[in-house]
Amino acid sequence: MKKLRLPGGDLEYKVLRTLWELGTASAPEIHARVGEPARLAYTTTAKVLDRLNTKELVIRERKGKSFLYRPKVEPRLVDHASARSMLDRLLGGRPRTAVAALVEAVESMDPRLLNELERAIVARRRSQHGT
Repeated sequence: MKKLRLPGGDLEYKVLRTLWELGTASAPEIHARVGEPARLAYTTTAKVLDRLNTKELVIRERKGKSFLYRPKVEPRLVDHASARSMLDRLLGGRPRTAVAALVEAVESMDPRLLNELERAIVARRRSQHGT
């Protein structure tokens, strides 16, 4: 399976999130929702859509003289790949220290998340062992 190329920053994520909300949209529609409020040039929005198309995160289809864009990937796939990338950077060469820091950070955000983490670990181990 080919590795998912992630959006390259906040603007690419905003454009992709907008497409997830709308389903299908033109560059002017995306620009009206994302570019104009941020006071960006229309060409900036169009360039972001081109990059997302190159990364195969959106599908571009010609409609008359313009293009319509729609998401090619589900939000959960991007979220999963983004979390995995962040964990790879976080864990680096000292995974035990990083895991301890991660558990502490999760607990400080919401102690109930530790229970979810424990359940996920148990379920993962069960599925790996076929029990």
